[in-house]
Amino acid sequence: MRCAKPIARTGNGAGAVLLGKASLSEWAHYRFSVDYSGWCARSGQGKNPYNLLASPCGSSSGSNSVVGIKPTLGLTSRGGVVPITPRQDTVGPMCRTVADAVNVLDVIVGFDPFDAEATREASKYIPSGGYKQFLKADGLKGKRLGIVRNPYFDYRSGSLVAKAFESHFNTLRKQGAVLLDHLELANINEIYSDSDEDLAMSAEFKLALNTYLRDLVVSPVRSLADVIAFNNKHKHADLFLIAQATNGIDEAVKSAWQNMDRLSRDGFEKLMRQNKLDALVTPKSMVSRVLAIGGFPGISVPAGYDENGVPFGICFGGLRGSEPTLIEIATGLSKPPRSGGLLRSGGDREDYQ
Repeated sequence: MRCAKPIARTGNGAGAVLLGKASLSEWAHYRFSVDYSGWCARSGQGKNPYNLLASPCGSSSGSNSVVGIKPTLGLTSRGGVVPITPRQDTVGPMCRTVADAVNVLDVIVGFDPFDAEATREASKYIPSGGYKQFLKADGLKGKRLGIVRNPYFDYRSGSLVAKAFESHFNTLRKQGAVLLDHLELANINEIYSDSDEDLAMSAEFKLALNTYLRDLVVSPVRSLADVIAFNNKHKHADLFLIAQATNGIDEAVKSAWQNMDRLSRDGFEKLMRQNKLDALVTPKSMVSRVLAIGGFPGISVPAGYDENGVPFGICFGGLRGSEPTLIEIATGLSKPPRSGGLLRSGGDREDYQ
């Protein structure tokens, strides 16, 4: 489980009600190399509430059919969060509506001495007057949205998912957005198969976790080695062993960082700038690695249900600091002008048109 104590304190102080989940993917799904989404030693296997046989996803398992905002790296503090990698870890709201998520975002952004370097750097992106001003019903008007069909929209023709996204594309156009279809994201295969992300993450995890555990006031474990010793008595965790075998930030890790920076610069950033895009539109969480390695923001809103009743979302990703634009886009889709709302999270299926 990962806990952002400064964020939680800030939310409580602003009057927020925090609803904890029964289970999270333990260690944010960074424990096993095999797929155990939603499993936690304390509470067992979490379930998808819409289909108990489907994956609950993760690391925030069970958070299905909600609005989620992944902020620009450092826009919110990671203080108190059990880390994986400081180059990718972010804290963002998951709420019933876009407006709720934006209201939470307004409260939790800003400088934190417990995450000073990242939050100081990202504070330049925080708009004067906050983010609520971008909750505009006509927020889609004039927005340029990119669609990369391969590999993101490779769905069987006529499936519920395919039909849903084509319907959403039509809605985006009707609300004034300009869709640039059939774009190509350079080096997409390299990003997903040969980015050196795992190599860097192993080294970063060991260093960051050792620092986190060392600074705890009370803890039975003080290092990754202590955690591994505990797990050897109880449950195997192969990714921990890989991380423990690393030796700090060596030349291989530095090379991996440079490779990920290159992939972001020559891939996503180039696509966005050359086509003057406001956002890239993708399904579900498929673009997560692209956004993660570059520290880019994204906002996901519910988009429908598949043939098995499992909800899926539509994600809008942008360049660093583009949260205001992404909020306008998400609001425009979820609450079109002169309409009761196209998409509502957490409701009955009739809420989706």
